[in-house]
Amino acid sequence: MTVVGLDVGTSSVKGIALSGDGAVLAVAESGYPFRTPRPGWTEQDPELWWSAAGEVLAELDQRAGAAEGIGLSGQMHGLVALDSENHVLRPALLWNDQRTEAEAAEIELRLGGVAGAVAATGNRSLTGFTAPKLLWMARHEPELHERIDSILLPKDYVRLRLCGERATDVTDASGTGWFDVEHRRWSEPALSALEVPAHWLPPALESAAATGATADGVPIAAGAGDQGAGALGVGAITASATTGPAPVSLVLGTSGVVCSPLERYGADPEGRLQASCHALPESWFAMGVMLSAGGSLAWWHKVAGGGSSVAELLAEAERWPPGCEGLLFLPYLTGERSPHADPGARGAFVGLSARHDRGALVRAVLEGVAFGLRGSLDLVRSLGGTPEVGRVSGGGARSRLWLQICASVLELPLERVAVDEGAAYGAALLGGVAAGHWPDPAGAVEACVQVHSTLDPVSDWVAAYADVRERFEALYPAVRPFSD
Repeated sequence: MTVVGLDVGTSSVKGIALSGDGAVLAVAESGYPFRTPRPGWTEQDPELWWSAAGEVLAELDQRAGAAEGIGLSGQMHGLVALDSENHVLRPALLWNDQRTEAEAAEIELRLGGVAGAVAATGNRSLTGFTAPKLLWMARHEPELHERIDSILLPKDYVRLRLCGERATDVTDASGTGWFDVEHRRWSEPALSALEVPAHWLPPALESAAATGATADGVPIAAGAGDQGAGALGVGAITASATTGPAPVSLVLGTSGVVCSPLERYGADPEGRLQASCHALPESWFAMGVMLSAGGSLAWWHKVAGGGSSVAELLAEAERWPPGCEGLLFLPYLTGERSPHADPGARGAFVGLSARHDRGALVRAVLEGVAFGLRGSLDLVRSLGGTPEVGRVSGGGARSRLWLQICASVLELPLERVAVDEGAAYGAALLGGVAAGHWPDPAGAVEACVQVHSTLDPVSDWVAAYADVRERFEALYPAVRPFSD
């Protein structure tokens, strides 16, 4: 038994082939660029995804044997506009494209403000979402907009090329701005207010549903957006779907993500968290996203590394106590999404003294990110999330110091799983369910996801960080004038 997961990312397609017990047989990756034709704009030719997917599938087939099921994941929110013959009308606008600030504001106005947007879709209108991108096309490229016959998300364009089917899944649809997350269907009020024909949108299916097959008869699962697939891949599912405690997914990548499964639908009234359907039926998750987590550390390494490695900087940071003798870092280098929905917020070091050296500033960066993640975790708990343990992934999770800081700030033990292959792993599990190898996504997690190690909070740090966190949270208003 071989199942394959494809993750259509921003810079590459990554594929993974698994055996029937979830062991990794092979991993393959094929990269591509994206365009930035103007500041704040990011675009990509969907043909790059399809070409890369073909290369990855061919390599996995050669190294691991023919797949019996394929699951898809990928970057969320991207707009792929197609004409009546399924030809791409323009390069896809990506998740990190920021040209749509005016359109995002107009959408909230049309839906009755933030409260109206949350009532219709579960989320406020964010510049990264798909809906404001389509409105931007209508305003700035009306001739192309008039030729639209259908709209797909990035991974779903690869599906179209693989099997000829137009479909998406409920997790990816949750990030468009057109989806009723609570009822797991396209939102009629949103489509009506935004003048989007319902027939432009594909069916939104549960993640493990088969959506057609390749020419060789291999079933293709509906799949999941990258965060939903990633949460599944580390076993972050609800307590009712697992035999152990309900974990929260904690991602320390360029961005930082707190993704907590929910037994019942919940949405933050102010839209500070993203509400989404989960990859399991009748399950949801609430997600907080920090825009500069590992990105903050990468920035500081670039600015002050002086030829030292990141590992050397972390070693210097380890010499400082929790709180760095009053030094704090606000990690809003590119604005913030959670817990502060403020694209104009900016970062700062506060509390510098002559005693502070480079290591102190590095530790302040690590702690500032941890405090931001705690803000999202507290919001998750207000919606009914009951995280008892965190499952960590991403490049930052390789730092024991950073994990100790996060565990102590979040007041949660943090676990690493045996196979940390991100969204591609979760997609492969869904492919196995679609092929009939596992009964459902929860069964796939139970069979395949295993904890490798656990790191507990440092007892002496927990109380210290509770005091420091109050000062950190009080500082946010000081950086808000940059957004005016």
